[in-house]
Amino acid sequence: MRVNWKSWSLNKHHHLLVKFAVAILFVGLAFRLFVSRSEGFASDLESPVLEKKQVQEPGLKPRPVPVEIPDNEDQLPIDIITERCDLFTGDWIPNPSGPIYTNKSCPLIEGHQNCMRNGRPDSGYLYWKWNPRDCQLPQFNAERFLDLMRNKAWALIGDSISRNHVQSLLCMLSTVERPVEVYHDEEYKSKRWHFPSYNFTISNIWSPFLVKAAIFEDNDGVSTAEVQLHLDVLDKTWTDVYQSLDYMIISTGKWFLKAAIYHENHTIVGCHICPGKNLTELGFVYAYNKTLHYVMDFIATSKHKGLIFFRTSTPDHFENGEWHNGGICPKTTPAKEGEVEIKDLNKILRNVELEEFEKAAAKAADNEVNLKLLDFTNLLLSRPDGHPGPYRQFQPLAENKTAVVQNDCLHWCLPGPIDFWNDVIMEMVVNG
Repeated sequence: MRVNWKSWSLNKHHHLLVKFAVAILFVGLAFRLFVSRSEGFASDLESPVLEKKQVQEPGLKPRPVPVEIPDNEDQLPIDIITERCDLFTGDWIPNPSGPIYTNKSCPLIEGHQNCMRNGRPDSGYLYWKWNPRDCQLPQFNAERFLDLMRNKAWALIGDSISRNHVQSLLCMLSTVERPVEVYHDEEYKSKRWHFPSYNFTISNIWSPFLVKAAIFEDNDGVSTAEVQLHLDVLDKTWTDVYQSLDYMIISTGKWFLKAAIYHENHTIVGCHICPGKNLTELGFVYAYNKTLHYVMDFIATSKHKGLIFFRTSTPDHFENGEWHNGGICPKTTPAKEGEVEIKDLNKILRNVELEEFEKAAAKAADNEVNLKLLDFTNLLLSRPDGHPGPYRQFQPLAENKTAVVQNDCLHWCLPGPIDFWNDVIMEMVVNG
């Protein structure tokens, strides 16, 4: 029997090739399995949360991964996915650099809020800054703000807290350019300033009720008669210029606690605190609801093309009394969480404000009116140290350290906590 060695050699060669190929295949599969297992172990050891996030339901976008942001970064990289931030929930943290202006660098601070000039001895209240808990809040950039506002018009409309705020904003902007006062009314309560290099104007429009009112009160808040308040007639002081404004901040609040006679449809319908007048006691909540309803409806249906902020009323920190009966605010540091509770009257005002805003917001959106809420309640509630207290007057205790003087625990020292409203507002304007 002859053996075909050539054929056998070829078959053997083919057989060896097949074995070699199969061996390579098995080695490759083993290596892939080993690498896969190794990566799985590394993932489990380093980030068990990320292992769960690798599995997504069909049709859902991957969830954003939390990213550590350095404290000194004002701008976020554009490729980082971030959740929308709640700028109004946060804490006051130490700010060693202090305010960007002083009472000496800014001549626009009115006497009652110029706490340092008036002799307030402590300065610790100046070295805190507002820090939202869920995101970063860039510091107010006066130069960038003015650049954005070229050829624009702003107005802050409301009571003396709006006047307090406009001084803060002007002082911060004056670090870039000093504004020129171009208008004031007869009583110097409404004013307008112009920044020539930017053709930018800021107005403070005095309208404490936002509706038509006859007020009989001096600058110290002493009344000689009840306010005559027309709940269904908006104040033309602000409505006449409304459409000419690009941005505005509208607010009211504490004035509705004053004694008043209420008018609707040119008829007296009742009052608040009017003993002996033989009128129905309707209460301030009735008037506040009515007023804000008309204000919000006017805004929501106005077709205004700018940006409108509605700001809630601010909390006060009077202790052991109120404005006219010995109330004081002696604190010199921010309150700890839970240490200060909002007063019942402030809570009632805020609830009415939030309710009326919520009803108006949907209507405003339908009419393409850009209406936003500024609720600074939490931001200011923990700053009982930020008020003038007795230093609303010049050197009130110079002659007698124990003298009983009127305290202001409603308005805010400048510089002071209210300056950080501008950080929040700028962030909402730029990225809102």
